Amino acid sequence: MLFNACSVKKDKFVNRNWHALNTKYNTLYNGNIAFEQGRETLNDTYQDDYFEVLPIERLEVSGEIKLDSEDNNPNFLIAEEKATKAIQKHSMDIKDEERNPQIDEAFLLLGKARYFDERYIPALESFNYILNKYSESDKLNEASIWREKVNIRLENDDLAIKNLKRLMKYERLKDQEYADARAMLAQAYINLNAPDTAVQNLKIASHYTKKNPEKGRYYYIIGQLYNQLGYKDSANYAFDKVIELNRKSPRIYMINAKIEKLKNTQVTDENKEEILEYLTKMELNRENRPYLDGIYRQLAEFHLEQESDSLAILYFNKSLRASQNKPKLNALNYENLAEYNFDESIYKPAGAYYDSVLTNLNENTKKFRAIKKKRDNLEDVIKYEDIVHYADSVITVYQMPKDEQLAYFGKHIEELQKAKEAAQKKEKERITDGFAAFNNSKGGKENKGKFYFYNITSLGYGQNDFKNRWGNRELTDDWRWSDKSLINSENIALQNAPGANDSISVVSEDEKFSLDYYMDRLPTDVAIIDSLKTERNFANYQLGLIYKEKFNENLLAAEKLENVLASNAEERLILPSKYNLYKIYEEVDSPLKETMKADIIANHSDSRYAEILLNPQAVLADSSDSPEKRYENLFKQYQEQHFLQVITGAEENINRFTGDPIVPKFEMLKANAIGRLQGFELFKEALNYVALTYPNNPEGKKAEQMIAEQLPKLEQKEFSPETDSKGTSNWKVVFPFKRSNNEKALKLMELLEKSITDLKYKNKISKDIYNLEDQFVVVHGFKSKDYALGYAELLKNNKDYRVADENFVVLSENYKIIQVHKNIIDYRNTLLTPKP
Repeated sequence: MLFNACSVKKDKFVNRNWHALNTKYNTLYNGNIAFEQGRETLNDTYQDDYFEVLPIERLEVSGEIKLDSEDNNPNFLIAEEKATKAIQKHSMDIKDEERNPQIDEAFLLLGKARYFDERYIPALESFNYILNKYSESDKLNEASIWREKVNIRLENDDLAIKNLKRLMKYERLKDQEYADARAMLAQAYINLNAPDTAVQNLKIASHYTKKNPEKGRYYYIIGQLYNQLGYKDSANYAFDKVIELNRKSPRIYMINAKIEKLKNTQVTDENKEEILEYLTKMELNRENRPYLDGIYRQLAEFHLEQESDSLAILYFNKSLRASQNKPKLNALNYENLAEYNFDESIYKPAGAYYDSVLTNLNENTKKFRAIKKKRDNLEDVIKYEDIVHYADSVITVYQMPKDEQLAYFGKHIEELQKAKEAAQKKEKERITDGFAAFNNSKGGKENKGKFYFYNITSLGYGQNDFKNRWGNRELTDDWRWSDKSLINSENIALQNAPGANDSISVVSEDEKFSLDYYMDRLPTDVAIIDSLKTERNFANYQLGLIYKEKFNENLLAAEKLENVLASNAEERLILPSKYNLYKIYEEVDSPLKETMKADIIANHSDSRYAEILLNPQAVLADSSDSPEKRYENLFKQYQEQHFLQVITGAEENINRFTGDPIVPKFEMLKANAIGRLQGFELFKEALNYVALTYPNNPEGKKAEQMIAEQLPKLEQKEFSPETDSKGTSNWKVVFPFKRSNNEKALKLMELLEKSITDLKYKNKISKDIYNLEDQFVVVHGFKSKDYALGYAELLKNNKDYRVADENFVVLSENYKIIQVHKNIIDYRNTLLTPKP
């Protein structure tokens, strides 16, 4: 009987029940256990984003369409295997009819396991198989709802809405099935940006579901959607429903509902004490410890609104420390701290906080780009403020009498000594307290009186004493040598003074507390101090422009520009500083504007700024002398290869328009002209200057990109061999001329043009500047060296041309090297000189 019952081909009572029982209580039982464990794992690891409308289901979606189960939750894989095993071993498909009543549940489990593995197409096949094959199954409605879940995941929202409405209209659903159908309908409407319709469906779902966690989630989403629609009272009513559930639903819903309700409540003089007390109770409640990051943030926003800045900063930092793996929350906290420092004109910390915001944001978002722009604007401010701070510090100490310098550094050493002693005392107390606690413990009492290395207390004291005396030492020979010690990061000092070595020097423990060390490091050369002053004045000028133009901080800008004028700055900075100060005084309607205007007209009468002040309309009407027009004229000269005129003209305009946004463009044009006229090394130097001086301008970034990408390609100085006359496709015939003999060069160009036309060649002819003295007339585009030599021979012997001028044939790659490195002599000696 047992053997006969195992057959899946016999439609007998024994066979049907034997396979049904085995399917239900063996294979499917284990599969369902694995499936539920997988869902619990998902619920434990999934983190909702409470800054966005929550999804109906707690399921983290990678966004990838998967067909195979790879690197997924192993519990869902086990559930799928069990479901597959049940179908393969216990399915009784007899005369195209399934006689095992448990197989539809196996297909349902198979589809659900695939769904949570994000393999939606195979899951859809499983649910469709149930709907098409098992017309009498009691799982049809459940399979239909799961099929529409899949459609929603596949972004077929309209199809899902159509099918769910038809299901609810024509089928009799259980309360939980009806709740699930309404919830999925709400998700589809949320996806289609119809929050009002989604709210109605969620209200019905929350009424019919018997699962309190689902009720809490649905009420919370309803509150979020009402907030989205602008109905704060209705949102608060929904959040109250979440709060009423208390421990019946996950506590995270209740905490966030309270926070959202507070956000919707306007703080007034009458209720602010009550709100603060409410938040404080939330903070002190022990059950809320896992959710303190959000509570601290709400407290910070409350204090920020009440203009209690110090308390707000305290709680923003507390929220950051309490937050774990919540990038959006971290980004918001860092942004608040950045904006506070920015508003307080503390730009360096603001820049650091903006950096932290960026690390917690997705790069492909509008928010990231907006923060990045703010951070880029601060780049120059941080750089120039550092220069000013460093220069002022060094110059101030340099100008002190020697006894004051000694007192200044002595005080610094004394503070370092106190800090060291305090740290040592604190560490000793920590160790002593730890050992005391250990001695009183069972393990400590058991170790008393034992040999040193077996006595944990004595061994601990010995290790601590060794570290206090010698520091952390590697287990190597000669471990007592001072250079073997591991230097703490606080002992590293940067010495970036102009004229000083740019490398990082390691400061030993003895040097930190040595007066001679600091006195020896103090610059004594007047040239270094003058260089520092020059850098400081330029930095102050740049800061003045940045504060004025980018941040609209007129007071800060005026302070920086006034510092320039009071510091005996270079002549090129004085006039633009005065003019920008005049514009600031004019904007704030200061009486100083007339004084500054008179100063510019009296002391700089021949300048463009004086012309603007005397007759602004006439100057604006005449654009022929504008910076843009001057740049345009210089660029034309560059295209015509008048490189020397471009270099001198760029220098003149750089000095004339110092502070104008167009100056970096003149610098870049000048660098290119230097490269074309003077070669690779000077071009590299000029590009480095542009990149370092204007790092945040488009020209500075372009220079940096050229240094990284183009210069390595141009650095090659070795010539390619020119022995193979057929293996290379591009050769040139070059006629050298002195630049003083330009007329002859032009006549040759005309003759060469005629020859190209007569011979019906497709070659191009150009006149290229080599350096200040030499130039080349070049015929480009010969397919081989033989063709190029043949053309040169033809020009020499043909009676129509008779070109007897010196020339040579060169590979295009080598001609490029000649022009880049200005090494024609090396080329002649290497490749043109006949070998003995």
